[in-house]
Amino acid sequence: MPLALYALAAGAFGIGVTEFVIMGLLLDVSTDLGVSISAAGQLISGYALGVVVGAPLLTIATGRWPRKTVLLTLMAIFTLGNLACALAPDYWTLMGARVLTAFAHGTFFGVGSVVATGLVAPNKKASAIALMFTGLTIANILGVPFGTWLGQAFGWRATFWAVTLVGIVAFAIILLLVPRNKAALEKSDLRGDLAVLGRAPVLLGFAITVLGYAGVFAVFTYIAPLLTEITGFEEAAVSPILLVFGGGLIAGNLAGGKFADRSLAPSVLGSLVVLALVLGTMTFALHSPAMAVIYVGLLGAAAFATVAPLQMWVLEKAEGAGQSLASSFNIAAFNLGNAAGAWLGGVVIAHGPGLGAVTWVAALLPLSALAVAALALRLDRSSVLGVPASARS
Repeated sequence: MPLALYALAAGAFGIGVTEFVIMGLLLDVSTDLGVSISAAGQLISGYALGVVVGAPLLTIATGRWPRKTVLLTLMAIFTLGNLACALAPDYWTLMGARVLTAFAHGTFFGVGSVVATGLVAPNKKASAIALMFTGLTIANILGVPFGTWLGQAFGWRATFWAVTLVGIVAFAIILLLVPRNKAALEKSDLRGDLAVLGRAPVLLGFAITVLGYAGVFAVFTYIAPLLTEITGFEEAAVSPILLVFGGGLIAGNLAGGKFADRSLAPSVLGSLVVLALVLGTMTFALHSPAMAVIYVGLLGAAAFATVAPLQMWVLEKAEGAGQSLASSFNIAAFNLGNAAGAWLGGVVIAHGPGLGAVTWVAALLPLSALAVAALALRLDRSSVLGVPASARS
């Protein structure tokens, strides 16, 4: 794999730390800024909203720029956003800085996916995407725990100063390693790019992503209460157990890329089946401490085994024009799934069967994604057989 992919992974690492580290610093932020825990929690929602809104807007705005220039601009926005977080004098300034930082998120992973696939041979494209996303998985294993410790030991602003430094380093690495000649955008106009988003396979790809990741976050959002209230672990045990989840993320991410390189459609279908099985049977595993730990790792592996195949699916279906925009929209779809899953899990806990039912309810979501994927493949087969586009729509 070319060194440029590791440069993209470095950027992904910094973005991953920024997105998730705030979860471990909510109490520190709420105390320092004089807001409630729930208000501090909205900093997570604000970031997710920034990704969903910023991904298409920034991708469109930078649509005619060379991709290396786009990536460098995004890392500059990311760095300045984290600097603003570190200096934020009040809650709303911090919220605005978080949203600004989030604007770089979706477009970085969207454009970065296109750049990554252009750096390798056709049979290595999904693995290239997976390698870039490895930076995100390592952020969860190493960056987030370290950032949480740093913020709790020296104040939450110290974490954002550290991530600002990560952004500067990532900017320099991308500047040095990502080749400009392989990063030129396809020549297409906005109308053509937007038309790609209307293709049925692309839209169905977005739907698969939302449903699949909603299942993941319906459970992962509430993993701490699941482990403490159902399995019976002490709160202090949750963080070490989440390291197992992080290990699963890396293994699943790389495996998903390898399988998608061999055969994309079976990888999409297979990863969704595995995810549904893990979520459904986790309902029973949670009653055994040993099995619960194993299943936390399996959940991480199953969750990220879907990432490269789903991203590659959208890139393939957007072939010809608008790949960067479609890819960025799919990153927004991941985050929309995160938000939808967290909401659904909360509904099940507060108004439904309760905490113990979250896992099997969550399993219904990747099963729904599987049905959408089957429909998409049926449309593909109809296309090959010559069914008119009007009939397929």
